[in-house]
Amino acid sequence: MNDTSDTLTAALQRHDIDLPAEQIEMLDRYCHSLWAWNEKLNLTRHTDYEKFVARDVVDAMQLEPFLEPGDHVLDVGTGGGVPGVVLAIVRPDLKVSLCDSVAKKAKAVAEIVRETGLDLPVHHQPVQEVLNSHTYNVLVARAVAPMIKILRWVAPHWESFDRLLLIKGPAWVEERQEARHEGLFHGLDLRKLASYLLLGTESESVVLSIRRKE
Repeated sequence: MNDTSDTLTAALQRHDIDLPAEQIEMLDRYCHSLWAWNEKLNLTRHTDYEKFVARDVVDAMQLEPFLEPGDHVLDVGTGGGVPGVVLAIVRPDLKVSLCDSVAKKAKAVAEIVRETGLDLPVHHQPVQEVLNSHTYNVLVARAVAPMIKILRWVAPHWESFDRLLLIKGPAWVEERQEARHEGLFHGLDLRKLASYLLLGTESESVVLSIRRKE
């Protein structure tokens, strides 16, 4: 469980993340709700402030510059709510929805959202079903599935969204090659928007943008 001698404010400062007090308070509420639910379900391995900030907040903050004001965002395979809940807190202008195909996780994250004080739609469905009846500007996904799987899920639904933003680790190059080999990038454009090292490691994460070619 989290180190009670640490604080969220201190962890944010260590990573040079400056947020308004009300957003820090809401993130703290989210942490405590997530960690309480994590004792019943396996929702996260980041169960102290340092891991939460170094992985979850940092990842969300890397996505944030690439989201336009007022964007409708769907967090695909949200699990415990990352990056969607964090984005909703740090970017209240966004219209964020969450989806997870695992019903017990979706129900848990719906309660976490409520306990945090947010009002976000949570879909107890796989992304394919959500896209049958909803439209978005951006889909975001982190630690959900290999690129080849995600591209297969969304392939019939590009009329329902504009862009797919993925957070990936070093294996993204191999995942891209595999997806290209299967023809899944036909008519699509992939760009690397950002790359960053996880603090204290040599492991590089990237933000990838995939959209239809003009």
